[in-house]
Amino acid sequence: MWKIFVGFVIFAALALFIMSKGGDIDMGGEKHEVVVPHSDAASAPASAASN
Repeated sequence: MWKIFVGFVIFAALALFIMSKGGDIDMGGEKHEVVVPHSDAASAPASAASN
């Protein structure tokens, strides 16, 4: 029984290590919106033209 527990702890630690090395991982659940990151360089000409 203790071997199963130790195996689970090792597996969980390995999974957390791999996920931390994976980059931007969102564990927040399902998202139904599309988010497009906008850079400041792309919006700079539009704001300069309005002045």
